[in-house]
Amino acid sequence: MATDPTKLHPAVLIGLPDEDPTATSRKQDHIDLAFKSRVESGELDHRFFYEPLLAAHPKPGSLPLFSFLGKTLRTPVWVSSMTGGTALANVINHNLARACAEFGMGMGLGSCRQLLYSDEHLADFDVRQTIGSDLPLYANLGVAQVEQLIDRKELERIPALLTKLSADGLIIHVNPLQEAMQPEGDMFVRPPLETIQALTEIDGLNIIVKEVGQGFGPKSMRALLQLPLEAIEFAAAGGTNFAKLELLRSDTTRQLIFEKIAAVGHSAEEMLRWLNITAAELGPKALVKHVIISGGVRDFLDGYYLLQKASLPAVYGQASGFLKHARGEYSELQTFVESQVRGLELASAFLQAR
Repeated sequence: MATDPTKLHPAVLIGLPDEDPTATSRKQDHIDLAFKSRVESGELDHRFFYEPLLAAHPKPGSLPLFSFLGKTLRTPVWVSSMTGGTALANVINHNLARACAEFGMGMGLGSCRQLLYSDEHLADFDVRQTIGSDLPLYANLGVAQVEQLIDRKELERIPALLTKLSADGLIIHVNPLQEAMQPEGDMFVRPPLETIQALTEIDGLNIIVKEVGQGFGPKSMRALLQLPLEAIEFAAAGGTNFAKLELLRSDTTRQLIFEKIAAVGHSAEEMLRWLNITAAELGPKALVKHVIISGGVRDFLDGYYLLQKASLPAVYGQASGFLKHARGEYSELQTFVESQVRGLELASAFLQAR
């Protein structure tokens, strides 16, 4: 049966190669999806100016290299502290370290408390060979464990911990409400600020201080900024709230009593505003060198916006987003991170924070 020439693509009719073979199906998609693809004014993201004229499409891998914690990153993302000592910890931590190596990100380990007195779970945390020597890797202890080491005169265990992990430094997580809500929680004997100050007196120890899902208020932020820390990590409200998590492990009566106090906290945007103002006020008295903006950072657009607003060298941290994709095959995590990096490249090319 002869083909109706009126139905042929124009390129075929004049004997030229078809350089757009998907045009017909694509245009049909446009017709079918036109009504579903409208973005109403109330849905617009007003954090950005969209500037479509000022850049070409960025090439993959085009994010600029930058120095952070004394090392060079290719992506301004921090894999926030997550887990250790569970059945899946080995898979999760090594997948995350592999992603850091591939995409040039920094990594904080989950609580390394179990390694202070035993190497039984060392394999779950020992990811330096996977991440490589050129990227930052930090161990992690709770302020309660540091306080106990001080009281027992065993602070030498911290440098030993960093040595066995080949870590660049220590993250101290500050979590009074989590400990108070946790049935097995440790009660602090002294204010966490005093414990952190004592630890800063150890020569050569690089320290990051973070919260665990509720963030720091303005007075705590001011106090931290005046300590010789490598970084502050927000761990703001909006992500995993470990006080609420521990409360959910309690009985129903206890949950009803304490549910409101577990809901207090500060957003990353609010904390960033305090940090910028306070750092400017303190001037040379502000000793902190870097900031990790985490807590409620849902995607690359949230991260990109906050990075543009930071007055200190900054990366943004994610925990649950990575954790969701790190429990199985590496390819799933790889695809997720690749999409986040591509999103950052596009945002850098076409968006300017207001």
